[in-house]
Amino acid sequence: MNKRGILVVSFGTTYSDTREKTIEAIERELKEQFSDRTFYRAFTSEIVRSVIWEKEGIQIPNVAIALEQMHRDGIQDILVQPTHVIAGMEYDKMITQIQEKQEWFETIRIGKPLLNETRDYEVAAKAILEETNRNVNWTKHMAVVYMGHGSEHEANQCYPILQKTFRKMGSENIYVSTVEGSPILDETIFEIRKNEYHTIVLQPFMIVSGDHARNDMASRQTNSWKSRLEEMGYQTICLLKGLGELEEIRHLFSLHAEEAVGLNE
Repeated sequence: MNKRGILVVSFGTTYSDTREKTIEAIERELKEQFSDRTFYRAFTSEIVRSVIWEKEGIQIPNVAIALEQMHRDGIQDILVQPTHVIAGMEYDKMITQIQEKQEWFETIRIGKPLLNETRDYEVAAKAILEETNRNVNWTKHMAVVYMGHGSEHEANQCYPILQKTFRKMGSENIYVSTVEGSPILDETIFEIRKNEYHTIVLQPFMIVSGDHARNDMASRQTNSWKSRLEEMGYQTICLLKGLGELEEIRHLFSLHAEEAVGLNE
C-alpha cells in the first residue's frame, strides 16, 4: 500500500462542463505530477456536493470525508493542494478540517492558494490578460473588468493587490471588481466613468466559469453586470472562461504543491 497521498481541494461547481475544463484539468495535472502518491479529491461547498449528487449521481467527499478515506487506506504522508484563489473562508474551513484529523497522519503538507506572493499575482495577471488579448481587438475606448468572488475575510485584500499588479504592468484600463467583497461593481463603475470608454469587457477571475460568471456577470437578468453596464450606455463583451482552463494558472498550482513538499528548495 502506498502510504503517500495527494488531496486536491476545490470549492466545486454544479456546472459539469466548466468543472471538466477547470477543476478536473487541475486535478489531472497534479495527479500526473505526483504519480507516486495516491490521488484523492474533495469539494468544500456542501451545497455543490449535494446538487452534484442529486443531478449526476456523483458523490464527491468534503475534506473531512476524504481524510477519513485516506486514513482507512493507510495513507500516512499527505499533500493537500487547494484550488482556491485566495486564503479566505473556504481555505480556512479546509485548514480547520485538516487540523481536526491531523493525529491520523505522520506528515501533512499544505500548498498555498493561487494568490499568495508577488510572483503569483504577476503570473496570474499576465495569464488572464493574455487570454483576454486573444479574444479582443482593443481600441483606446475599451476597458476590462475582471470579476472576482470577493469575501468579507481579510484575504479579500488580494483583489486590490491584483489591480495594483495590472497597474504596475502598465494596464490602466483594467479593473478588478468583486461579487461579495470589495471593490463592489458600484465602486468600479465610479472609476470607469472617469474615462471615455465605449466598450467594457467582462471576464471572471475565478477558477470556474460557473453561476457567478454566467448569471451575475453575463446574463440578461436586470441586476447582472452586463445589464447594468448596458443600461448605462456601454457595449459589453463577455468572455466565459475559468482560470482553471489556463495552462499558466494550472502550472502555478503545481508550483505551489512542489513548494509544499520542498521540491523547489
